[in-house]
Amino acid sequence: MSGFSSLGSVSSDKFAVNRVVIEDVTPRVDGGRFPAKRVRGDVVTVQADVFGDGHDAVAAMLRYRHRSARTWQKVPMEFVVNDRWRARFEVAELGRYQFTIEGWTDHFATWRNGIIKKHAAGVVTEADLEIGASLIEDGSRRASGQMAEMLAETAVVLRQSKASSADRVERAVAEDAWVAMRSFPDRSGATVHDIVYEIEVDRELAGFSAWYELFPRSWGESGEHGTLVDVADHLDYVADMGFDILYLPPIHPIGRTLRKGPNNTLSPGEDDPGVPWAIGGPEGGHTAIHPDLGTLEDFRKLLGRAGDRGIEIALDIAFQCSPDHPWVKEHPQWFRHRPDGSIQYAENPPKKYEDIYPLDFETSDREGLWQALRDVFAFWAGEGVSVFRVDNPHTKAFPFWEWVIADLKRDRPELIFLAEAFTRPKVMYRLAKAGFTQSYTYFAWRNTAWELREYMLELTQGEPAEYFRPNFWPNTPDILTEYLQSGGRGAFINRLVLAATLSSNYGIYGPAFELMEATPREMGSEEYLNSEKYQIRHWELDRPDSLQPIIAAVNRIRRQHPALQQTSDIHFHPTDNDMLLCYSKRSGDDLVLVIVNLDPHNTQAGWTNLDLTELGIDHSQPYQVHDLLVERRYLWQGAFNFVRLDPHVMPAHVFALRRRVRTEHDFDYFL
Repeated sequence: MSGFSSLGSVSSDKFAVNRVVIEDVTPRVDGGRFPAKRVRGDVVTVQADVFGDGHDAVAAMLRYRHRSARTWQKVPMEFVVNDRWRARFEVAELGRYQFTIEGWTDHFATWRNGIIKKHAAGVVTEADLEIGASLIEDGSRRASGQMAEMLAETAVVLRQSKASSADRVERAVAEDAWVAMRSFPDRSGATVHDIVYEIEVDRELAGFSAWYELFPRSWGESGEHGTLVDVADHLDYVADMGFDILYLPPIHPIGRTLRKGPNNTLSPGEDDPGVPWAIGGPEGGHTAIHPDLGTLEDFRKLLGRAGDRGIEIALDIAFQCSPDHPWVKEHPQWFRHRPDGSIQYAENPPKKYEDIYPLDFETSDREGLWQALRDVFAFWAGEGVSVFRVDNPHTKAFPFWEWVIADLKRDRPELIFLAEAFTRPKVMYRLAKAGFTQSYTYFAWRNTAWELREYMLELTQGEPAEYFRPNFWPNTPDILTEYLQSGGRGAFINRLVLAATLSSNYGIYGPAFELMEATPREMGSEEYLNSEKYQIRHWELDRPDSLQPIIAAVNRIRRQHPALQQTSDIHFHPTDNDMLLCYSKRSGDDLVLVIVNLDPHNTQAGWTNLDLTELGIDHSQPYQVHDLLVERRYLWQGAFNFVRLDPHVMPAHVFALRRRVRTEHDFDYFL
């Protein structure tokens, strides 16, 4: 015979009667190890499986608070289906929110459900009514004010045996009694979920932004070395295109030792400026400004003038050093050494970066290194920079990023960090979990309709959507894809439209993009010929074929349509031509339909097969599609509509959908 012979000295807590189980809470990331992400003003929908043994009813409550608050806010959860419960709360402040779930056996709801059935069957007994009276009387002691008085009176009514059972039951199950008992439940046997989940709340720019990257040294007059003042003088160019973040590659002194020349040669001329990512020289390191760019005061003026135009300056943070960086002499232990004692330069075989020393995150002086790197962020944040693009974060330790971002955002929750990590997906996802606000993606290499659909589903469905904010870039100083090299004007426009409408965060490297720079350094390379990384360029900004007006139109459309200011609510619609990608986005009543010709060389035509239910359109009624790119309107009806897109004219439609509305005077208009 097996089993317990006695209870012995087992703690009574082991036998506590917590009859309710709480499982599968969302949103969650890695079981609650990392916070989910939202932006200020979002409404967070929390769901959980909450159930108990037997047939008793259960109830559930969402508990939430800002991490700085002492008390929890409580929201009753509503039953959805199949033991799934739901509640919502708004995140109104920046920083971390916490939430968890509480569930309990709801004896009053169990009784109420039963008494309704017994009353319908005519089998209510005095004992049944006394049980209800006792439950309601207990509820009156937990309640306060008018609710307490009402519940006490209800208990008295239930015990009036001379009254009809029908009247007594009607009073007990009345809405006011139900609301009061739900407001003051008996939670003495409640189960509180053993995990407290967190939400990282960022400012609105984290969820919706348009980035423009430029090299300041190429913005001088007649090919002279540009300055921060020159950039400030050209801010209207950036603002007129509608960008709200201007991203500058490193603005620090550049080392001279092993400096690279044009097209990455090892034999630079005396006047060759070097690579901005080879940071550090006699003038200073990561908190210094290259003397040819100007002074710290010039930088402050640039920040102010940009702010006047609604533009934020994003700085590149590249944690690496040239051989001339002060840290090389002051802290040689922060670098990895070869057997001969020399410092190991950076490599990405077969590429070699002789002018750059990577930092060693396995150094014996980890505390000193981590604090020094944190101080770099803190210095520029102190100067008013709140957006950082971080170079190659995947080559630095994950624990460092988790620590430094949390530490900085504790006092500056408005900070935004963009991870430039074109690496394995799980590594990219881990960096986002560790705290990066936005992330570069594989968008640049997703060209076919199938690839784009699958990639968007990966990013917007399931757990990655809770923490990974994609930022789509068609090009960067390091990435000139084969598609752009060979596709001409049509390729640049369709990649612009795709980036700006698939993702709520996107960016371009200009003026290379709007001037359609497309010549690679050599066949099979994604490096630009005569890249700005190695030399100063002079750009003809007023070229008549510039894409500047189209970029401005796309950014204006994004600002005017909330549907394009989010990434997750996207729906793909079939077409009978795989060269036509069709998708819709909606936010409230705002509905946008995008159709893109993915063939940059040839006109493509075909029929849509729109999901009218998803679009909220009556199958029997016409609806208007307003092409926001070329200001044309068409009247469509039904799911099947013909489209034809010539990449040499305009390779995309960006439609605002307007449904037909009839007034009381039988006047039709489109809303």
